[in-house]
Amino acid sequence: MDGARPVRAPRGRQLTCQSWGAEAALRMLQNNLDPEVAERPDDLVVYGGSGRAARSWAAYDAIVDSLRTMAPDDTLLVQSGKPVGVVRTHEGAPRVLIANSLLVPRWATPEHFRELEDAGLMMYGQMTAGSWIYIGTQGILQGTYATFTEVAAQHFGATLAGTITLTGGLGGMGGAQPLAVTGNGGAALCIEVDPWRAQRRLDHGYLDEIADSLDDGIARVEAAKKERRALSVAVVANCADVLPELVRRGWTPDVVTDQTSAHDELNGYVPNGMSLDEALELRAAKPQEYVERSRAAMAEHCRAMVDLGRAGAVVFDYGNGLRGQAKDAGFADAFSYPGFVVAYIRPLFARGAGPFRWACLSGSPADLAATDEAVLKAFPDDDGLQRWVRFAAEKVKGQGLPARICWVGYGERHRAGQAFDDLVRSGAVEAPIVIGRDHLDAGSVASPERETEGMRDGTDAVADWPILNALLNTASGATWVSVHHGGGVGIGKSIHAGVVVVAEGTDASYEKLTRVLTNDPGTGVLRHADAGYEIAERTAREVGIRVPMLDGTHAPPWQS
Repeated sequence: MDGARPVRAPRGRQLTCQSWGAEAALRMLQNNLDPEVAERPDDLVVYGGSGRAARSWAAYDAIVDSLRTMAPDDTLLVQSGKPVGVVRTHEGAPRVLIANSLLVPRWATPEHFRELEDAGLMMYGQMTAGSWIYIGTQGILQGTYATFTEVAAQHFGATLAGTITLTGGLGGMGGAQPLAVTGNGGAALCIEVDPWRAQRRLDHGYLDEIADSLDDGIARVEAAKKERRALSVAVVANCADVLPELVRRGWTPDVVTDQTSAHDELNGYVPNGMSLDEALELRAAKPQEYVERSRAAMAEHCRAMVDLGRAGAVVFDYGNGLRGQAKDAGFADAFSYPGFVVAYIRPLFARGAGPFRWACLSGSPADLAATDEAVLKAFPDDDGLQRWVRFAAEKVKGQGLPARICWVGYGERHRAGQAFDDLVRSGAVEAPIVIGRDHLDAGSVASPERETEGMRDGTDAVADWPILNALLNTASGATWVSVHHGGGVGIGKSIHAGVVVVAEGTDASYEKLTRVLTNDPGTGVLRHADAGYEIAERTAREVGIRVPMLDGTHAPPWQS
């Protein structure tokens, strides 16, 4: 892509902007495009097939210039990866407001989006790519780890030891799966069509081995299962070829899921029956034929997952849009296995729990160690969090700025944020700390094939909630707020919001992060209480979230 160049975020405490809010946005934008972090940084693609950090290199340069020159009471407006205005607001307002890929519903189709994208008028922001808070594969790792922990609890006596998980995709999201499985004691057989991605996960410590063939891969994970040994093995092949072959052989793993970029039938998924090079040539020369072959392959892939489930495997969708694509391609039974939120995560969402992540702007590993210690100290009785943080500190290889993620809930996130602000204020860390989350969170997304699948009151497709979430976070004083369309499931299938707040070690930042990190997960409790989930209703009562009642009362009162 014209203008491509290596990008790396500044380190240390020296400002290159006029405020830490703008500086944090600049560093996280650049961190998204760090070669250690991004999948195709020369194309501005961070992850997820075509999830970009900026629309073009010219737009990137204009964003950087705007952030460096804007006043501390200015706000930058970014429309699908392009800066469109710097406006005077106030120092308590967000420094950046972002909207990505938003289309009027009647025109919200992949075809219309691609027309606009090809004309340079729009870009796909995925989730944390276009909101500048991606932290590498670790960003999805803890949620994946928690999901497999719940799989183990529900089906295998609280451990995956002695089991084999079959999955696909080792990209920016899927690359977390092998380490999440082995972290729960299991063996993982990971099918990845691109040898570069498999090698990248091996080099970064997320994957243990790459097999020479499918037979070799099966032999390795079967040996590990027999020995109850944790092991992850990649096979370089196409899922739509491999899974039907396993069905024909009668080979059934214990768990089956998938994290290929199936939401993007043109840039994310690779049709079967051809080499990767042949597929890339077809993508460039005949995109419509490529899309048709890609969707047909997804139908075969999904059908094989259904067949493996009928043969006894525990099968679940990991939210990549495969089932919806397969159904659109003519496979009627695509939704016969559940999504991971319905099956394993919704009780966490109902309590306002979700993916809390942070990055150390200093670039110092010592600062990350200090934040890890602060989190462990803040939640001494949370055994799962204690195990996770220690596991991540030992096993997770960093990408870009030192960063961490852990799932914490309503009433907890602001305590972690306050602890970080105290570290900055006291000088225990070198520079401010960026606090954000995935868009996949309790109250920030409407996605009927993923986060909001099967809502109790039938409100799967109601997108008021992510908009309310973004508006509330803006009013609460977040450092930057984003609203996106499409995410990990594709154009026309989701609306979602992101938020970032910076711990600067000041009275103002302490107040902002307390409000943001209370109100943001609070929308998750409200969303699920409104849908009739008893866990959310009970949580609201216990923590004192005020819920207006239709009889004119309020229950419970505000927490003082």
